[in-house]
Amino acid sequence: MKPTVHDIAKIAGVSLATVDRVLNDRPGVRAVTRSKVEEVIASLGYVRDLAAANLAKGRTYSFTFILPANDNSFMIGLHEEVRGAIARSSAERTDIRIVDVPPFDPEALVAALDKVLAEKPAGVAFVAIDAPDVRAAAGRLREAGIPIVTLVSDLPDSPRDHYAGIDNIAAGRTAGSLMGRFLSDPLTGGHVRYVTVLAGSMLVRDHRERLEGFSTVIQDNYPDIRILPVLEGRDDPALAETTISDALRRHPDMAGIYSLGAGNRGLIRAVQKAATPRRPVVIAHELTASTRAALMDGVIDAVLNQDAGHEVRSAIRVLKAKADGLPVIAAQERIRIDIFLKDNLP
Repeated sequence: MKPTVHDIAKIAGVSLATVDRVLNDRPGVRAVTRSKVEEVIASLGYVRDLAAANLAKGRTYSFTFILPANDNSFMIGLHEEVRGAIARSSAERTDIRIVDVPPFDPEALVAALDKVLAEKPAGVAFVAIDAPDVRAAAGRLREAGIPIVTLVSDLPDSPRDHYAGIDNIAAGRTAGSLMGRFLSDPLTGGHVRYVTVLAGSMLVRDHRERLEGFSTVIQDNYPDIRILPVLEGRDDPALAETTISDALRRHPDMAGIYSLGAGNRGLIRAVQKAATPRRPVVIAHELTASTRAALMDGVIDAVLNQDAGHEVRSAIRVLKAKADGLPVIAAQERIRIDIFLKDNLP
């Protein structure tokens, strides 16, 4: 049986209150008594419950979230979820702050990570950019003993502790299967149909992985569908609108659009304004007010969604567990992919 605080108190000949003071490093215990209790703890091999100890000490966990700041509905929602966690800080014993950085800017992200390193919080969560300098900055944080969680976009070849986000290759494969099925029309069978992909930036791994999954399914299962060169809209609605409008003018017979990033408000406007003989099938990511309305109006056909609130809560749970030296419950932290059509909107 594992030794208990009762065993320590009995062998050391002290009260349970004294054992508690020693375990939680509280004052009010004579040096000789403290030394005696610590010797008994060592001899019994007693392992402290760090989470309980931190609760007893009233520990507050200082966490920093580094998030891209742009006109991106999903990222705006992610900010709101972190601010919600800040509002719950007193109940959850956290001290959370947000550091904004420009989107798709590795240098700005590295500078923010290095600044956070100097502040030494209990943990850091950030939306990763897959660049060597970012990976090196993450390494410096871990060398300093600061736990790291990547959000939404991963950095798997870095020493990060956990990734809070969906399986982006699976998401891309799902989008490919949906696109292929939506475009399966016996009346046009055998005719080549063109599909364009709108990304934010190929600098981020989540966009590259979604493209990989999408392309693999299309190439393996739908030989009559051709994927046009990837367009980058920087997750900016205005740029996305211009980019998609130009693509629709060049390819008025475009059969489908896969928006694997953000900037969907601009995409929606471009599709609504386009003078094409047939509206393209549109598959997008993230259920926001604009994509919900577009689903209802028939401008978008399907939305793949990830729960930003779950990702933020998962990041906080993991950072707390790492700070306390406790294991992470993988099943609890798995982020699922939701598929929404106009028929099953929540």
